[in-house]
Amino acid sequence: MKLFFTRFFGFILQLFEKGDGPYEYKTSSRTILLIVGFLFSCLSGGSLYISILRSDASAFLPVVLFFAVGVVCLVIGLLGSDRAVATLWGNSRKKK
Repeated sequence: MKLFFTRFFGFILQLFEKGDGPYEYKTSSRTILLIVGFLFSCLSGGSLYISILRSDASAFLPVVLFFAVGVVCLVIGLLGSDRAVATLWGNSRKKK
């Protein structure tokens, strides 16, 4: 099942797993990333609920943005390599 989702979300994972330079990875970074992804997904759901109640079409922009951020965080946190997590946090150093 993990292989299926890794292939399905490969376009996201490839953006963050590029490179062969050094990187600094902390296990707490992955945990925080999963929590942030969950919170953004909940925020997206809450925004969707409120926008449906108010019948306001302009409120769907935050829903889409919060959902996209939540999905990226959850995909990187659950399926990504240590390098992908470090790259997302900005702890991947590029060679000069």
